[in-house]
This record gives sequence, structure tokens and C-alpha cells, in this order.
Amino acid sequence: MLALDYQQLLVWLNTFLWPFARVAALVGSSPILGESTVPVRVKIGISVFITLIISPTLPTPPAISPASYTGLWIVAQQILIGLAMGLTMRIVFAIVQTAGEFVGLQMGLAFASFFDPATGANTAVLARLLNVVASLLFVVVNGHLILIMGLAHSFEILPIGLNTMQTEGFSVLFEWSTQIMLSGMLLALPLIIVLLTISLALGILNRTAQQLSVFAVGFPISLTVGFILLIVVLPQTQGFLNHLFTLGFEAMDRLLQALASR
Repeated sequence: MLALDYQQLLVWLNTFLWPFARVAALVGSSPILGESTVPVRVKIGISVFITLIISPTLPTPPAISPASYTGLWIVAQQILIGLAMGLTMRIVFAIVQTAGEFVGLQMGLAFASFFDPATGANTAVLARLLNVVASLLFVVVNGHLILIMGLAHSFEILPIGLNTMQTEGFSVLFEWSTQIMLSGMLLALPLIIVLLTISLALGILNRTAQQLSVFAVGFPISLTVGFILLIVVLPQTQGFLNHLFTLGFEAMDRLLQALASR
């Protein structure tokens, strides 16, 4: 006859609940899986599926009531860890969108924006285009699978417990966020240099031939040259984006190590 007591039920519940909090936080904040266009039921289903695979491999959790202050603190820790990991990879896509904003501004497409359901705000059309390219490449290189592997590895670096997270580790996330402007400018630099040269040439032309309307001539030229450069440069961005993905996963590993440091 199978005998169950309250302590055993708590252990079974915590075996699923606490890993699920970290997994759900990562799925909800990560790129691709956490997009707002993905239905909430799908996100919950993915989180449950991943948790059912990972939870049997974890050590037996303590028999603490999830409704107690201690249990709620452990749940909050797991949510913070999952959010931090997801935001680390989100920064990579923020870099790509920033590059699109820079290029669109120089091409004269700053007014060409539309509502982006992924960000919940108006986004430049080029930023959205580069984000789609980065998302497709992320799936092609199995970035979403590497992200899930990193999630499973995080339970080894940061096991579930009362004192597993060091808040000083979040400084790694803030340091990594500085790459949004730096790497975004590097990604957009080839197009910006050419477009700025065209703007400078048109400015000199306007001073020498003042009867020529720069606004009537400059916009079509900048737009045409910008599209030609996009055709040439966009296929060459694969190496840079792969490097960004690698840096993102390395930053996520540094984040976990810093959160686990004593």
C-alpha cells in the first residue's frame, strides 16, 4: 500500500514548481520563444515540457511549503535568474534593432515606422527587417537549443536553494547592456560612413550650386544608395551576427558564474 505524507507531497510539488519558475521566466523573456506573437498557452506548454525533462535530473528539494515566506523567496529567486538569462540574449537583438535605427535615420527612413508587436512600440522598418534576419539566423544556428542547454546547465551552477543567488552578479548584465550602442554602431558603420559621405557631398554641392534643391535630389540619392548598400552588406552580416550570438552566450555564462560566486 502506497503511503503518502505531507512532507513527501511538498517535495514532489517543489520538484516541479521551483524549476518551472526559472524555466517559465526564461521562456517569457528570451528571444524567439518569448515573442509576444507566440500564444501564452504555447509558452506555458513549452515551459512545462522543458521542466518535466529537467526536474528529474535535479537534487531532491527541501520540503518547504511554497506558500511560506521561504518558499516564495525561492520562487522569486528562480524568476530573477530566468529573467536575467533571457534578457542577456534579448540584448543581442536590441543591438541589431539599434543598428537598424541608425541606418534608417541616415537613409531618411526615420518616418517609415510601424507598430511592432514584439516591442509594443513603433519601430523603424529597417530595424524590424534586421531583427527578422537575426531571428532567422538564430534559429538556423540552433541558438534556441543552445539557450535551453544553457538553462539546464544553470541548475548545476545555481542549484535551487535558499542562498544560491548573489545580487552582485547582476552587474554583469548591466555591463553587457553597454554593447547595445557600441556593437549597434559597429554593425551599422559601413552604411553610415557611405551615407554620411553622400550627405557631405550634397552639402558642398548646395554651397557651390545654390539653385540646386538638395532636398529634392538628396533624398532619392540617399535612399537608392542605401538600398544598394543593404543588398551588398546584408549577406555579409552573418559572421558578425554569429559573433554576437557567441558573445551573448558567453555573457550569460558570466552572469551565472557571478550570481553563484561566494
